[in-house]
Amino acid sequence: MAAKRTAELIPLCHPLPLTHVDVQAKIEDYGVHLEASVSTNAQTGVEMEALTAVSVAALTIYDMCKALDKGITISDVRLERKTGGKSGDYERKD
Repeated sequence: MAAKRTAELIPLCHPLPLTHVDVQAKIEDYGVHLEASVSTNAQTGVEMEALTAVSVAALTIYDMCKALDKGITISDVRLERKTGGKSGDYERKD
């Protein structure tokens, strides 16, 4: 839902017709790993939609767990890979 509302949440983002949104959550030893996948048929990238989806998912987990620990940290929200759009493909090199 957050990915579809990115244009309402982020100034200057325009609404896009999304064809796919998926957010995966995996419990790890250090916390919860979240990953979003978003696609569209439009001639633009959807990285802001994916980043928004992950950010709101992280905030949702915080909201559900804050009674146990208010010191939860949300970190490392970043773009790992994208294809298409005006700026072309991108893959993080660590």
